[in-house]
Amino acid sequence: MEMFSEIWPAIWLTLQLAFFSTLILMIMSVPLAWWLTVSTRRFKPLIEALVTLPLVLPPTVIGFYLLILMSPNAFLGGAWMSITGETLAFSFAGLLLASVIYSLPFAIQPLRGAFETIGSSHREVAATLGASPIQAFFSVVLPLSRRGLLSAAVLSFAHTLGEFGIVLMVGGNIPGRTRVISIEIFNRVETLDYDVAHLLSAGLLIVSFLALTVTYFLGRERRR
Repeated sequence: MEMFSEIWPAIWLTLQLAFFSTLILMIMSVPLAWWLTVSTRRFKPLIEALVTLPLVLPPTVIGFYLLILMSPNAFLGGAWMSITGETLAFSFAGLLLASVIYSLPFAIQPLRGAFETIGSSHREVAATLGASPIQAFFSVVLPLSRRGLLSAAVLSFAHTLGEFGIVLMVGGNIPGRTRVISIEIFNRVETLDYDVAHLLSAGLLIVSFLALTVTYFLGRERRR
């Protein structure tokens, strides 16, 4: 019981971070993924590259530049400090911003796959019935993409749970404030507390395995 009380703040903080990151990602990823699916603009490859960049860049690189942007001397960090009186770096808000950016590809890819599977025929039928593009999107595209939406949410949530490099760069290692599960595992290994490290690692392993299983199952059903 004492061990659980010691690690609970990290677990609770991680769950909050994963929940709010997933919520924000789903709100912003649906219109962005749809635009990437249907757009024919010449600068579309540039946006695709920016969205996919977190998949190939080391998290420490992204974290380093975010840390600079969050500085009180930078526009973003200065604006945040003038509004809240606190620094954006080494705060939950900073962790949330970093997590959303780093997990964005994991939300976009399943959504694009779902939208591309639908094609344009359903929208054309809706248009012949008098539906506007927005009405067709909400009444036809989104209901048919529900498996892709669920896959995107599950992947985003699971990926946020396991983030390490970028949250360490942006949030540091402040107990109860920025110390998430992955950093708690690192601390426990450093102090040779393998029992707690095993417990937390096994939890993340199980959650990640279940998330991938659900994602692949939904993907198979969508292809059918």
